Amino acid sequence: MTGILIVAHAPLAHALRQCALHVFPDCERGVQALDVQPHVSPDETFSTARIAMAQMGNAPVLVLTDVFGATPCNVAQRLVDGVRSKLVAGVNLPMLLRTVSYRHEPLEALVSRALVGGTQGVMQVAITAPQNQARKRNDQSHHEHQQ
Repeated sequence: MTGILIVAHAPLAHALRQCALHVFPDCERGVQALDVQPHVSPDETFSTARIAMAQMGNAPVLVLTDVFGATPCNVAQRLVDGVRSKLVAGVNLPMLLRTVSYRHEPLEALVSRALVGGTQGVMQVAITAPQNQARKRNDQSHHEHQQ
């Protein structure tokens, strides 16, 4: 089973992990989070990240970060080896849920699942709720004084 390590600006990493645990309570051991604090140096964060990665055991690890080029991603780039661990930046909840759903797949396949989940989870949603639709002038079903 592939492990998942979320490295993101505080408090996003732990918040995403909590959302994943809400949907998949059985993933507690396989999904870890590291919140990057603003007052902690990148070297200290890297040391903490190495410990988190070691806690994942010998399983392959997919590392998810929030913003490419920011400290969490830069730390994660130093952490992953490209063989037993891979890195994807731009984590969002749909991406994370997709990766947790398919964490039994090989690492390469999980990277693809993460990218698809992340992009397909971003969309404009049509507003079709009745309270958001224009009312017709002679609409007898709407009563102004309903209580």
